[in-house]
Amino acid sequence: MTVEICTVSGFDDVGRNMVAVRVDDEVVICDMGIHLENYMKLTDEEEENSSSLNRDALIKARAIPDDGLISEWKGMVKAIVPSHAHLDHLGAIPYLAHHYDAPIMNTPYTVQVLRHLLEDNDVRLRNKLQVVEPNGRVKLSKNITLEMVNITHSTPHTAMVVIHTPAGAIVYANDFKLDDTPTLGKPPNYARLAELEKEGTLAIFIDSTNADVDAKTPSEKVAKDMLSDVLMSQRHNGRGIIVTTFSSHIARLKSIIEIGQKMGRKVVILGRSMAKYISAAEEISLVDFKGKAEIVRFSAKVGEKLRKIDRDGKEKYLIICTGHQGEPKSVLSKIASGLLNFNMGPQDAIVFSCRVIPTPTNRKNRERLESHLRRTNVRIFKDVHQSGHASGQDVRYVLELLKPKHIIPSHGAKASKDAVRRMATMLGYGERQVHMAHDGQRVILSP
Repeated sequence: MTVEICTVSGFDDVGRNMVAVRVDDEVVICDMGIHLENYMKLTDEEEENSSSLNRDALIKARAIPDDGLISEWKGMVKAIVPSHAHLDHLGAIPYLAHHYDAPIMNTPYTVQVLRHLLEDNDVRLRNKLQVVEPNGRVKLSKNITLEMVNITHSTPHTAMVVIHTPAGAIVYANDFKLDDTPTLGKPPNYARLAELEKEGTLAIFIDSTNADVDAKTPSEKVAKDMLSDVLMSQRHNGRGIIVTTFSSHIARLKSIIEIGQKMGRKVVILGRSMAKYISAAEEISLVDFKGKAEIVRFSAKVGEKLRKIDRDGKEKYLIICTGHQGEPKSVLSKIASGLLNFNMGPQDAIVFSCRVIPTPTNRKNRERLESHLRRTNVRIFKDVHQSGHASGQDVRYVLELLKPKHIIPSHGAKASKDAVRRMATMLGYGERQVHMAHDGQRVILSP
């Protein structure tokens, strides 16, 4: 039996993730993501919505994976499996998936977000969308069984995708953290990961984003405590408060809403992308924000709502809105630049419950946004946040737990992936067991 991997995309830079695993004459594709910065250069929309963009143009712009690298495997594909609901892992599905006669499988929230994404882009795929419950299994063929092991991350229903083969399990752990006290959903399924070691793990693709940080990533509960500490402060009495965070971070949004209720403020959520991700969560009964927050999706209505908040008194409200990266078309950027007529003044608070994703465009956008905000002398609270990615000690724990024969560092800058390589060497792995892969590289995995 031959087990071969192709690291299609996401290994020479961070984003547009895609990996293909071939077991003899059958293939499983993990992820079909976009490179957010390259994608955004081709569209002037706030987030993702550009049905006019075609596959070839997007590949040329390095905005989506070049799946031509596995063209001879096209007829072998048995399943397309995005690991979770972030766009750098599933955003290319509207452009690439229909080339394959294979179902798209993942956990309920991921599939529901994908449905919204396809609707936004007016795309109808021939591929069946198949829901696999967290910790569920699907037998694809005699030689391949797919398993979705529950793990934690900054969006719900993230899974470690496990491809079971006669040669051993291949674990796709491209984004995760080890959160034992999550504010939404269950902790990681450590018991199942320990069983995988006993059954035999052939290889792991391991999230390297924070692998060079010699620490454990704090729980989302810590982020909630940080938010509570900032928002419940007496200094905000009689002042306006705006919080911005990742639209797909449903657990974070849930925490902000709960804190707003404790403060006795009316919670208003503004922005199309936030409305979309929340709708997906509510449609599968993951959360229920009705009666707890008013959600305003469309731009015209956002302006009306802000004018009403101004009239009523902004001290009565807690506003949650898009704009955490300074996106020019986001609600917060429009408020800061004056495109939305909302009176933010001295001592009002702007809380960034996020980190700046370190790309040139994001840094430039955030600098411009903060410059506009400072002109009004508002209070700015940055980095009220905890990462959704495993730090070095978390990565080490997973490697020690699974004891894979092969390690493929993924989803990280060179320094981060080098940290995984050093860690593997310390754990006794040889050079032929650690694969520092590049885009389009093929590796045959020996048992």
